[in-house]
Amino acid sequence: MGFWKKVLIDTILFIALAGLFAGTGMFYISSAWMALLASFVLAILNVLIKPILVILSLPINILTLGLFSIVINGVMLELTSVFVGSTLFHFSSFWSAMLIAIIMSICNTLITDHQENSY
Repeated sequence: MGFWKKVLIDTILFIALAGLFAGTGMFYISSAWMALLASFVLAILNVLIKPILVILSLPINILTLGLFSIVINGVMLELTSVFVGSTLFHFSSFWSAMLIAIIMSICNTLITDHQENSY
């Protein structure tokens, strides 16, 4: 899947999850444009920083049978919040960032699998 398709899918997921968790205050996005900016920043961070974090955490990732990658995804979302600005895009806690990371991973897997099987 192309870079811009991933950015667009993450933008839609950010908007949907912000709407889903609107009443709880766990996850906040100020506008759809901020969701687009956040998904672009997340994609850039995933290309530049995530491989380094995966290599550094390889021993603990092996010990947890890959479950530590959820923590890495949560860290990437928190870094996105820092770079975009916490007033425009933020999580109430690290645990809420990890929950959003789990939901986004599941949705991205389902969408990617559906796209690959439809051709």
